[in-house]
Amino acid sequence: MSPSKTPAEILDVDGAEVRISNPNKVVFPEPGLTKLDLVHYYLAVADGALRGAGGRPMVLKRFPKGINAEPFFQKRVPENHPAFIDTATLHYSSGTSAEETVIRDAAGLAWVVNLGCLDLNPHPVRAEDLDHPDELRVDLDPMPGVDWSKIVDTAYVAREVLADVGLVGWPKTSGSRGLHILARIAPQWSFRDVRLAAETLAREVENRAPGLATARWWKEERGESVFVDFNQNAKDRTVASAYSIRSLPDARVSTPLSWEEVRTARPEQFTVLTVPARFAESGDPHAGIDDAAGSLDGLLALAAELGPAEKAPRAGDGSGRRMSTMPLIEVARTKTKPEALAALEQWKSGHSDLTSALHPADVLIDGMRGSSSLWYRVRINLQHIPEAQRPAQETLIADYDPWAGKDWPGRP
Repeated sequence: MSPSKTPAEILDVDGAEVRISNPNKVVFPEPGLTKLDLVHYYLAVADGALRGAGGRPMVLKRFPKGINAEPFFQKRVPENHPAFIDTATLHYSSGTSAEETVIRDAAGLAWVVNLGCLDLNPHPVRAEDLDHPDELRVDLDPMPGVDWSKIVDTAYVAREVLADVGLVGWPKTSGSRGLHILARIAPQWSFRDVRLAAETLAREVENRAPGLATARWWKEERGESVFVDFNQNAKDRTVASAYSIRSLPDARVSTPLSWEEVRTARPEQFTVLTVPARFAESGDPHAGIDDAAGSLDGLLALAAELGPAEKAPRAGDGSGRRMSTMPLIEVARTKTKPEALAALEQWKSGHSDLTSALHPADVLIDGMRGSSSLWYRVRINLQHIPEAQRPAQETLIADYDPWAGKDWPGRP
């Protein structure tokens, strides 16, 4: 039997009333953090959190059932939102549009936490100019088997490339396994230009650190390296912003760092329990980010110098679908990550003679964006299995359809 809900609490946040429902609900069992604790955390770091997410339309990533259940993504601002919540209407490449939430003050932070949001997921544009990003986002995403030191080494290479093209990189932990580097840019370029600039940066990092970093978009081709994820700059993408709480058991936080800290810092140091004191004592390492906007001219010139990126081969059946250069088999499609992990273990138990030959990066568990939530795809790269021993594609252990019951133009 679940415990009864506690009465709502009304907070006065700089003169605005914010209702916190069920304030004593435990969100993070391991450190014992309640919903109200998370509200107080964001109020303690409000200046920094708003520097990252304030004034930007955001997707609401809501965890109504806690961190051990899948969240859902809500693009449209909830009806009957309070007056201190602003909105902006974004038009997507799919032809759809959504009036999204824009927070501008600490009351807005408290309000989105009450909705069940943990991390803040803003677009890289200001509400006043939705067509011209003012932030280039570098997401350093390690493949399985890659340790933290390699992520750090890649970060310093990325910093060097940014400096060479006249941009200032501002590092932060992702709050998960990787690092983010943000670069403010003048809002003069289209999303297409910004994505091209980000891809060019990734290619140059790979050129300078081959084997350490990769710009290869297809996961099975990356090996055990750090992926410089340029596609986070696509128009529809959002990234957890500075001071966002992530849904790991220890309530880890995506935390801005100085470059002097990057070499020695570890992601697990920064949690809801530790970051407020750090913020109060040392301030925000990203305090100067808005005064350091630069130009994309250098990266776009480098893009022209490098030429078009290599494209994957396409199927010869007229479908136009990409063909992988790797021997892949698909194991399962599932609604949740625990189901994906269970399907993987079932496959391994049926192929125990092969598992010892697999490298960490050969097991591919991808979080795929569905209509309003993630679903999971499990694949195996058989590149390290002798060709004569490679199993054929089998019936999927689980075959979840994230679009079941949906009907809209362009549905797969």
